[in-house]
Amino acid sequence: MIDWYILAPAAFFAGMVDAVVGGGGLIQIPVLLSQFPQTAIPTLFGTNKVASITGTGAALWRYARSVRIPWSVVLPATAAALAGAWGGAALVAWLPRETMRPLVVVMMIVVAVYTFMKKDLGHRVTRTVTRADRWKGALFGGVIGVYDGFFGPGTGSFLIFGFVRLFGMDFVQGSASAKVINFATNLSAIAFFASHGPILWQIGLLMAVCNLAGSYLGVQLALKHGAGFIRKAFLGVVIVLIAKQVADLVG
Repeated sequence: MIDWYILAPAAFFAGMVDAVVGGGGLIQIPVLLSQFPQTAIPTLFGTNKVASITGTGAALWRYARSVRIPWSVVLPATAAALAGAWGGAALVAWLPRETMRPLVVVMMIVVAVYTFMKKDLGHRVTRTVTRADRWKGALFGGVIGVYDGFFGPGTGSFLIFGFVRLFGMDFVQGSASAKVINFATNLSAIAFFASHGPILWQIGLLMAVCNLAGSYLGVQLALKHGAGFIRKAFLGVVIVLIAKQVADLVG
């Protein structure tokens, strides 16, 4: 029997967190694994993507109406991220994923410490995007795409931090820009998982409704409270990611 009193709130909260700073998979995937312990991993990962892409798409649409997204940087980054994700997935055949975990923990600690120490980071847009940023955006998107395809945890956080640090965006603009890449890579992932096994479409679509509601609330909070709120939420999610990776490493 499916425990909807667990799945529904988890999807709602995942959508809310994902809309602000990413990291919804940290909530949905463990719940899906606990509810369907005998189900194949590709099936559950694909089901998670079906639930999350709805909230991501709604968040992107809402952000795009209220926030100026620098498409000249974001679109090349998105195209490169899709290509990079394919290359990252291919790397799994050559390198074990666990080789990444210690490096990711160090990278996340650096991101958290830097964001905490730089109190003004991401509070306002610090510069305008230039033509040279298109190539920088493509390189950035490609690197993130490879990481997402190969390992994955913290992709949304790295995207937001990169957009803020490399391109002078504030946290609101960085979060909105990250949603473009998140949506594209989620769509690609659904296609991949659907071709490698069945997806629990009924479960995924019902969770998507809850995720959508949570996403709406998350975007409302982000737009109402601004960059300072997103910065605090960002730090919170990164700290949780660090704790989970360390726990997995020790375990």
